[in-house]
Amino acid sequence: MTQTPPKVVRSDEEWKSILTEEQYRVGVKDGTERAFTPGNYQDEKRDGDYHCVGCDTVLWQSDHKFESGTGWPSFFQPASEGVVDTKRDFKMIVPRTECHCAVCGLHQGHVFKDGPPPTGLRWCINGAVLNFVPRDEG
Repeated sequence: MTQTPPKVVRSDEEWKSILTEEQYRVGVKDGTERAFTPGNYQDEKRDGDYHCVGCDTVLWQSDHKFESGTGWPSFFQPASEGVVDTKRDFKMIVPRTECHCAVCGLHQGHVFKDGPPPTGLRWCINGAVLNFVPRDEG
């Protein structure tokens, strides 16, 4: 069983000082980056871990990534139990399930029930709030 690290709490000013404008808009203000944004990790094929830009927690892994065709990196499950939390999002006409980092609260994206086995879930994630760390090959 994986234990979630202690919660990280930051003021709005602290977030603004450590995040880029886009990371702040997406992560703190629950925004969404444009699909197929260059550098959003949608096309990343190397083995590695995707860390939250707000607290460096490993949230996603390449082993769980798949090509969804949506323009955002997609995963069928988080890296480990307890690192991602969800809540209902009523910002659109149809309610969605929003996901965020369980440690620092940064908005990650949304989860949908149209993913591949074994979970049937598609965690559609904004690359702006991720740092990819490749695994050593030696």
